[in-house]
Amino acid sequence: MTEGVITGPVAAFALALRRERLRVGLSVTELAKRAGLAKSTLSQLENGIGNPSLETIWSLAATLGVPFSRLVEDERPRIQVIRAGCGTPRISEHSNYTTTLLAACLPGARRDIYRITLQPGEPYQARAHAAGTVEHVVLAAGKALFGPAGKEIELCPGDYIAYPADVPHQYHALEPDTSAVLIIENT
Repeated sequence: MTEGVITGPVAAFALALRRERLRVGLSVTELAKRAGLAKSTLSQLENGIGNPSLETIWSLAATLGVPFSRLVEDERPRIQVIRAGCGTPRISEHSNYTTTLLAACLPGARRDIYRITLQPGEPYQARAHAAGTVEHVVLAAGKALFGPAGKEIELCPGDYIAYPADVPHQYHALEPDTSAVLIIENT
């Protein structure tokens, strides 16, 4: 890396954030206000300084009206393999939850695929996504509660659930090293 030149996921996020902000015609000040961030924080993120939390990325994506993946996706190869434990995990500030984007939707497509890992403790409280968004989960290991806040369903390995994600929802691990595949379908 050349001194002063930012590369990797942070640079890709910074470029995507600026691209999407300009696409919707918002100033840094207005986007920061709508997303509940300090203007200085947003400015630093657009300049590739800092590592945004999962909640910050979700807030910016929701405010910009784009899928989460639009802000964190890498260039797409024709054949893609992401080995277990690889990829760029995003870590929650508020619970023992990480997510790794596995497949971002192409422009015009309406789904993203993630591998998520949860640990027991504080549930991950997800904010409502855009109207019509549905989440699909297949639990791979462990035991967890998934679903709209107050209506979570317990899942065991191999179980599948689909639920509206345009309302607050949560993920809560009941066993260590719980993992699942999460597909977010945007309408």
